[in-house]
Amino acid sequence: MGIVSWLIDRRIASFQNDLILKHYDEVQNIYSQMRGWRHDYHNHIQVMKAHMALGQMDELNTYLNELDADLTSVDTIIKTGNIMLDAILNSKLSLASAKRIKINAKATAPETIKVSDIDLCVIVGNLLDNAVEACMKLEDESLRFIRIYIGLFKGQFYISVTNSTGQSVKKLGGHYQTTKSGYHGLGLIRVDRVVQKYSGYVNRQSEEGVFATEVMFPL
Repeated sequence: MGIVSWLIDRRIASFQNDLILKHYDEVQNIYSQMRGWRHDYHNHIQVMKAHMALGQMDELNTYLNELDADLTSVDTIIKTGNIMLDAILNSKLSLASAKRIKINAKATAPETIKVSDIDLCVIVGNLLDNAVEACMKLEDESLRFIRIYIGLFKGQFYISVTNSTGQSVKKLGGHYQTTKSGYHGLGLIRVDRVVQKYSGYVNRQSEEGVFATEVMFPL
């Protein structure tokens, strides 16, 4: 192992510790949402019991219809067919929404895919971490957005993440660099390693105010 690879591996170990803190924030965010849902659920039951006690069946029916519509509007859970992919997508996007980042996501997973669940989570997790970080550089919340598409494209497994950014993303030695203090784009390096492992393809484009990453794997 060369000195450069050794240094990168050491930095990746530190990078993993940083991910633990991110996962903690994600879990805390989901836990807060669950507490909110529990509180709302209790209130809804009390309202429906009151309508029933007073024999207000029409009012109860109206309330149930409104509740059904409300639940449908907030059901933004992504279901790709891949449990691990669902978990990483929903935890990351839930945290992004809490940060007032607009989300536009469409994701499906083919029944058979050569990429392991762990490697898939490495790619999606890192791409979304970088996207959220870039969005948070924008003081104007109305400009923050992340667009995700995961599915089949031209006979290959395709992952696309596009996000707004508050500053241009620079290249160093042919590689784009994130703004994470002390890590110098290690997340992108991990993505590149996984793509290379499966003989895939990665393309990154940086334009004014927007950064996009495309990853493709042969099926």
